[in-house]
Amino acid sequence: MKRVCLKGITRVLLLATLMVFWQAAAGSPTILVLGDSLSAGYGVATEQGWVSLLQHRLNAHGREFRVINASISGETTNGGLARLPQALRDYRPSLVIIELGANDGLRGIDPDQIRQDLTTIVKMSKQHGAEVLLCGVQVPVNYGAAFRKRYFAVYSSVSRQTDVPLVPSLLNDVAQYPALMQQDGLHPNAHGQPKILHNVWPKLSPLIARLREVQN
Repeated sequence: MKRVCLKGITRVLLLATLMVFWQAAAGSPTILVLGDSLSAGYGVATEQGWVSLLQHRLNAHGREFRVINASISGETTNGGLARLPQALRDYRPSLVIIELGANDGLRGIDPDQIRQDLTTIVKMSKQHGAEVLLCGVQVPVNYGAAFRKRYFAVYSSVSRQTDVPLVPSLLNDVAQYPALMQQDGLHPNAHGQPKILHNVWPKLSPLIARLREVQN
């Protein structure tokens, strides 16, 4: 009889412990990354992508955050906008990192349309109470100086109009170096992923610190 009771007590304690961990995870602020192949980790192992490296860095520093990577290869700003409402409902993020527009640029979509989509994504995220970080990306030089100038100006314009911080160029000091890029010349390889996180972190860390203050 005592043995049965001990088993029952052990089971209850185990369930209670699991419940504590589940509640802690459920209560952790969520960072949602809404991006394309540059954030989905195209061509590299999942754990090598910069978004996974972000989760590892947060864990290593004892920061209780859950990172959800909602990035899809080939995604456009319009596609991200269409998926955002469901993602906001499902994950209720405290912070949204937006990395979109590269595929729009490669398709020659009017920068004014890209600006409109990104602005709506930012505003929608803020309306749900999330902090927002916007990441800028470039298009290859063969698209011409005039288009590249209009395209790249979209990010600073959206950042100013919506009052959100901007990572000016996600692939700064990455795209220029073939050793950090895959053979297609568009996607960073595993060696380039830590550099992407290095580019994002200076603008991301103040937002994380702000969220921790609110949480505490």
